[in-house]
Amino acid sequence: MAGRIRDVDIALVRERSPIADVIGEHIQLRNAGGGNLKGLCPFHDEKTPSFNVTPERGMFFCFGCGEGGDVITFVEKIEHLSFTEAVERLAQRAGIQLQYEQGGYVPRRDHGERARLIEAHRIAAEFYAEKLMSPEAAPGRRFLSERGFERADAEKFGVGYAPAEWEALTRHLLGRGFTVDELVKGGLAREGRRGPIDRFRGRLIWPIRDATGDVIGFGARKLLDSDDGPKYLNTPDSPLYKKSQVLYGIDLAKREISKRAQAVIVEGYTDVMACHLAGVPTAVATCGTSFGEEHIKVLRRFLLDQAEFRGEVIFTFDGDEAGQKAALRAFADEQKFVTQTYVAVQSDGLDPCDLRVKQGDAAVRDLIASREPLFQFAIRSTISRYDLRSNEGKIAALDAAAPIVAGIKDAGLRKRYAIDLDRWLGFMDERFVMQRISEVSGAQQGRRRRAPQAAPVDPSARVEGELLKLAVQRPALLGPRFDALEADAFTTPEHAALHRVIMAAGGVVSAGHGGREWVDRLMEHAHEEGTRALVTRFAVEPIHADAHAEERYANDIMAAAEAMPVDRAIAQVKSRIQRLNPVEEQQEYNKLFGELVALEQRRRVLRDRLAGG
Repeated sequence: MAGRIRDVDIALVRERSPIADVIGEHIQLRNAGGGNLKGLCPFHDEKTPSFNVTPERGMFFCFGCGEGGDVITFVEKIEHLSFTEAVERLAQRAGIQLQYEQGGYVPRRDHGERARLIEAHRIAAEFYAEKLMSPEAAPGRRFLSERGFERADAEKFGVGYAPAEWEALTRHLLGRGFTVDELVKGGLAREGRRGPIDRFRGRLIWPIRDATGDVIGFGARKLLDSDDGPKYLNTPDSPLYKKSQVLYGIDLAKREISKRAQAVIVEGYTDVMACHLAGVPTAVATCGTSFGEEHIKVLRRFLLDQAEFRGEVIFTFDGDEAGQKAALRAFADEQKFVTQTYVAVQSDGLDPCDLRVKQGDAAVRDLIASREPLFQFAIRSTISRYDLRSNEGKIAALDAAAPIVAGIKDAGLRKRYAIDLDRWLGFMDERFVMQRISEVSGAQQGRRRRAPQAAPVDPSARVEGELLKLAVQRPALLGPRFDALEADAFTTPEHAALHRVIMAAGGVVSAGHGGREWVDRLMEHAHEEGTRALVTRFAVEPIHADAHAEERYANDIMAAAEAMPVDRAIAQVKSRIQRLNPVEEQQEYNKLFGELVALEQRRRVLRDRLAGG
């Protein structure tokens, strides 16, 4: 039995394993000031970073869950190893040959189980890669060539070939000192009637690596007609490989994911290869399972997504019905990200690999650039199944899309998509659509339908309503400033409609002191029943100010209304700026920054007007 690792070697492992580098292989770290680094904790779910690393002292600590320690402790916890196994893992990484107190360095067969399995997979990957150049592997090379991949591409991704023999890899690994139990436990072999046999035979092989670059499993594609197995076969779950947590290509993509704050989710190994070779180095894929919550946790640690909504996750799916269903499944997990999620679907149904073959690298980049928000895709895909030329079809589409809109947690975003849904369906009746969404979602959740309750009043809608009320009752208090408002100053459809009526009637500058004549003129121009009802309501509803304070109140409401479009424009410009790299996109960044400065100045003027009366 191996002895205890010498203290001097443990100290050397710590010295040659910079904690920021080791932890940085698992999560993205950012400067937190004072020589500290910060990231999202890999040991518990959190929205904002509370995981701190102090390289100077070689320590980490999470203020959220309390986990902490040195570089060895981190490896123990993140990879579920014993202390000895963690030291051996770091020693292997640093190229250190450990000495044990009870006699020399330890033979490889006495190392920890994980280290042994990692080594077996490394040797297996080399074996498969070498066999790709054999005469027998010609179908595999042809498969790659037909999909636009050259030999150098196969070497970059470690693509290999499993011989169509029962025990080719098994014999090779047994000859290198590994045991049958290790091969079976690692998923490299399985028990046959006469002993262990290779799990993969006569197939093209992709090594699947973890974030640190270690091979932990394989994906295998059928090549031979005589193979009656599934088209793709993956390593089963093992001490190394957990399919719900594995992302193919994460070892190659992680740094670009962190740098660009972007992750592209594709469906297969060749799609990952095609994206990386075409200039989309943030692509990863799941391995034999649907994208799920555990995959989200892996990506979040590299995206460092948080409340700023600075990053993006882009799902690519085939344009067929199966692809749309996959996108809708992804939608179910969308709100577990804090970052923004998108879908990129090629209209002709080509996946990234086929797209690259037929249209070139630029087409792959254009596909990713053409992304649309996942919520939008889910809603529009749903209503596209209905005939929107009839009222019956519109209602059916509304009822089908309602649960999707109702499931959006962010209230502001939910309202905006309800408005979009109203527009896409052509009702032009936002209140009706909102009510239907509430009723349908309640029915699908098995709740008894209740009478609609008044929704909380949106602050913007309240300001718009008060301004229009003044325009109807006290037009002289508003004057040319009201008439100068842009059409998009009113976000609520019914308010925008009344604004159009007022402008069609000549604007408030033509209204004099208002009164019955002005209201009658508005009614003449209000052709929609809803707008006529609103004119009536605003003509009689009390103004929320005493008579002696109406002029001041009108000025405040007018200034607030003028400021709202500016506030929205500022938010949009800030959102665009946050997506830019100030170094690589300096011209666009400077242009937007100039716009932001001008908008902020405009807002200050309006706020001063609001404060000064």
